[in-house]
Parts: sequence; C-alpha cells; structure tokens
Amino acid sequence: MAQEKTEKRSLSPEELKQRLTSEQYHVTQEQGTERPFANRYWDFKGKGVYHCLVCGNDLFGSYAKYDSGTGWPSFYEPLTSSAVEEHEDRGLLMVRTEVVCGRCGSHLGHVFNDGPEPSGLRYCMNSASLDFEERDDEGRDLRGENARGGQKGEV
Repeated sequence: MAQEKTEKRSLSPEELKQRLTSEQYHVTQEQGTERPFANRYWDFKGKGVYHCLVCGNDLFGSYAKYDSGTGWPSFYEPLTSSAVEEHEDRGLLMVRTEVVCGRCGSHLGHVFNDGPEPSGLRYCMNSASLDFEERDDEGRDLRGENARGGQKGEV
C-alpha cells in the first residue's frame, strides 16, 4: 500500500549531513542537480519501486520509467497523486516546475510537458534523491490515484 503523507522534514540538517553523501545532501536539501549521464539510475533497467532517499516514501514505479535521452531517470507519472508535490521554480533565469517528495519535501527534480503518453509528462529526477527496491510488479500494486487520475491497477 502507498505510504501516507506525514510531517515534513523530520531530520535536522545536521542529521541529514551525517546520513547523506555531500552530493545527496546538495541535491535533496539545496535543490542541486547532478550531472547527466553520470548518475546511478539514468540507464538502470531494474523492475521495482523508486523511493525517496531521505524518508523512504514510494515515488515511482519502474513501469513508468523511460529513456528520455536527457541523462537523468525519467518517468511519465508518480505512483500516486500524493507521492510528490510540485512547486514553481524561478531559478536559473527560467520558470520550471520543481518536484519534491510528498512526505518530507526533499528536492527530487523537475517535471516538463514533453513526455510520452499516457500523461505527456516527463518527471526528470536526480538519482541522488532516489533509492530503489526490486519488485516483480514494478510498483503497479502500490498505485492508487495517480497523476492521470487513474485507479490502482489501471495501466
């Protein structure tokens, strides 16, 4: 079952700095971006579920992962509509939509309107913000209401 949303940022910055690598901390807590084509999951093909590295929240199923050609892991939808939150990002002299964990608020990446069907979205995530759990169902059993408004089990 998808994990419920809980209180934001339960660990202090000091605790996170001890637990995370400097790159993981920079990406998740300081809205950093890792290098393309030189990160853990950009071309990873495992079947399972991607979790928030900071709090373990279920974020994306491998069924929704695709090769966007950008050098970062990309997905066409999160597992549930509450798995992630989106915020306007006006950094780098452009307007983008930042994606953060729906449970702890850690920075994950950005979402763009140039993805494949069925959503037309590209959730472009940083590997440094993700952890992976192998599952034969590719996360389909964890789906609830997703970004397209579909129900559990709907493809």
